[in-house]
Amino acid sequence: MPPEPAAAPNVVLICVDQWRGDCFSAAGHPVVMTPYLDGWLERGTRFDRAYSATPSCVPARASLLTGQSQERTGRVGYQDGVPWDYPHPLAGEFGAAGYQTQAVGKMHVFPERNPMGFDDVALHDGYTHFTRSTYDDLTEVDDYLAWLRVQVGYDADYAEHGLNCNSVVARPWDKPEYVHPTTWVVTRSIQFLRERDRSMPFFLFASFHRPHPPYDPPLWAFEQYIDQEMPEPPVGDWLDVWADYDNPRSPESPVATYDPRLLQRARAGYYGHMSHIDQQLERLFEELAAQGATRGNTVIMFVADHGELMGDHHLYRKCAPYEGSARIPVAISGPGIPAGVVDDSVVELRDVMPTLLDAAGIGIPETVDGRSILPLARGEATAWREHLHGEHLHLGDQSVHFLTDGKEKYIWCSGTGIEQLFDLRADPQELHDLARQPSSADRLGQWRGKLVDELRARPEGYVDGDALVPGRRAGALIPGSRTAAATSR
Repeated sequence: MPPEPAAAPNVVLICVDQWRGDCFSAAGHPVVMTPYLDGWLERGTRFDRAYSATPSCVPARASLLTGQSQERTGRVGYQDGVPWDYPHPLAGEFGAAGYQTQAVGKMHVFPERNPMGFDDVALHDGYTHFTRSTYDDLTEVDDYLAWLRVQVGYDADYAEHGLNCNSVVARPWDKPEYVHPTTWVVTRSIQFLRERDRSMPFFLFASFHRPHPPYDPPLWAFEQYIDQEMPEPPVGDWLDVWADYDNPRSPESPVATYDPRLLQRARAGYYGHMSHIDQQLERLFEELAAQGATRGNTVIMFVADHGELMGDHHLYRKCAPYEGSARIPVAISGPGIPAGVVDDSVVELRDVMPTLLDAAGIGIPETVDGRSILPLARGEATAWREHLHGEHLHLGDQSVHFLTDGKEKYIWCSGTGIEQLFDLRADPQELHDLARQPSSADRLGQWRGKLVDELRARPEGYVDGDALVPGRRAGALIPGSRTAAATSR
C-alpha cells in the first residue's frame, strides 16, 4: 500500500552537473564560497568519499535514475541517441507509491521526451550537439528555450554569446540574471511547489545544467573570483600517461597546458556557477520552509553526476578516474538523519535511488544494484562495500577502469595496459603514482586481482585466465547488454 500522505515525507533530489566533490567551503576548499549549502550541510550528513562510477553525463544519469551499476545499465561511456528502456525508474516508484512527481532541468535521456516515470518534466538539457543535429525546432525538446524567447521577446538562443559547451573559455552571462538557466530551474521548481496537489506528498528532481560549461555565470559571480588568488592545480609525477594528447591550441581539449590567464578565467566561471547555484538553492530552501514542507518531514539530497578536472595534472572535463572527475558531492538531510556528520564510506550514484525510496518507506525493486546509505548516516551499518569498480571510455578509445576503497585507488588502462596506484590518505591529490615503485608490487598485484574478478565475465575479453589483457576493443556500451541491443532496433 502507498504511504499515507500525512506520514510520507516529501523528497527533493538536487542534481548539479560537473561539480567536484571538494567544492564546498565547508569542506575546506580554498577558493569557492558556498555559504547557503554550508548551512544546509550542518543540518545533514555529507559523504566525503562519494564517486561517480561512470563519470560523464549519460552513463552517470542512467545509474542515478535506475539505481543500477554500469554492468546493468550497459553504459560505460558517453553516447547519445541510445534509447532509455529501463524497468522501475526512480520517479516511477515514487509515483506508484502515491507521490506527485516533477522533474525540472537536465535529464539527458533518449528520446529526449522520455519522462522516466515523472508526471511532468520541464526540460532543459543544455547544448548537446546530438539534439541540435536532430531537431530544426529546439523548443520541441527544450522548455527553457521556449520560455526564454517569451521573456526576451525575440528568437533567442542561450548559446548566442559564443561559448562552447565543453570549453574552458569563460565570460559573464549576456542576458538578465532572471533568465539564466540556473535561475530558471529554481523558478520553475518553485512554481511546481506552489501549484502542486497539497493532498499528496511530492518528489521533486531539481536538475541544474551548471556548473558544466559554458562558464557563463552572472557578472557578479564571475567578478567574485576573477581576481581571486588561487592555488596552482596539482600536477603529479606521472604526466607522461596522457602527454600524447596534450593540445593547448584547442579550448575543448581534455589534456592541455593552457595559458594561466585562460585557466584563471575558467576557474572564475566554474566557481561563479557554484556561487550562483548556492544562492538560488537558498531561494528553494526558503520556499520549502514557507510552505512548511521542511518542518521535520522533507528529505533533501544533493548530488552531482560527475566532477571536473579543471587543470589537475593538466587534465580537463571528466571521464577520467582521477579525484577531480570521479569524486562527487553526496549529502542528505531529513527526518532521523544526523546533523553535521561527515561519513567516509564509499558511496556511488547507484545508491541514490534506494536511499530515497528507503527514506520514504517505499520498497526497493530487485532491479536496483545500489544500497540505501541511511544505515551509514545513522551509524547502523555493520558492513559496507569493500570497494567500488568504475570505468569509462576515454582517450585513445580505451576503457579506463578504477577500483577504490576510499583509501587507495587502482587504475588500469585497457588500451595501453598502464597501471596506476595512489594512496588517497597520504596523497589525496594523486601526485605520486605508487605503481612506479618496486616496493608497491605486492599491493599492486592485490588490486589487479580484484579487477580481474570484476571483469572476468565481461564480453569484451578484458581477462584471460588470471591476467588482464590490454588491447581489447572497447566501446561506450557493453556488448550484448540490453542497452546495446536497443541501438539495433
